Amino acid sequence: MLIAGVDEAGRGAVLGPLVLCVFAIEEDASDRLKQMGVKDSKLLSDKERERLADIIKHYPHELQIVSAHEITEYMKKKISINEMEAEKIADGLKLLHARIRNIGAVYVDSPDPIPKKFELRIRKYLKGSAIENIKIISENKADFRYPVVGAASIMAKSTREKEVLDMKKELGDFGAGYPSDEKTIEFIRKNLNSPKLQKYIRHRWETITRLKMTEIKLEEFF
Repeated sequence: MLIAGVDEAGRGAVLGPLVLCVFAIEEDASDRLKQMGVKDSKLLSDKERERLADIIKHYPHELQIVSAHEITEYMKKKISINEMEAEKIADGLKLLHARIRNIGAVYVDSPDPIPKKFELRIRKYLKGSAIENIKIISENKADFRYPVVGAASIMAKSTREKEVLDMKKELGDFGAGYPSDEKTIEFIRKNLNSPKLQKYIRHRWETITRLKMTEIKLEEFF
């Protein structure tokens, strides 16, 4: 029997994609991941994360890369990030199951403070599929508790970092891409109207809305 783990990277970023990973392993092989040093990617150095990603990438997994443009479109329709994630997780689970079958349970790092609510969101998008009754263990901090979720975290983060690197080759160095990064905010402020930046901006993010409003007010002043 296989178990799957689910985690994401880039949820809070203002630039670039959100990446979700559904990662599967034989249930009795979970200790093997732990012995390798697999854990939540936030607890690993960049070098260690990439070393582990290179090893575990050979295990069955499915990636969902949600572009900044797609996130903006969801938000325009007033669909929450949690709802979007649940839909993408269900998509990833269905795709992975179609390839490998025999997934008995899935462990999910819940972004919802009430994990049961997030489980129900996912189940809504599994209705009518071959795995609509799959066992879902939805927990806060699941990436710390379960190595299979840690593995998903590593693959999601590694994939997002590669996407960010490609963006930097096109745009220049914008920092980490998060609103807490002053370098990122300064880059966006200077390049807010740059045509090549538009597809990478999460336009409905509060940070971006504030920057746009600041720019409008400055234009009115001058």
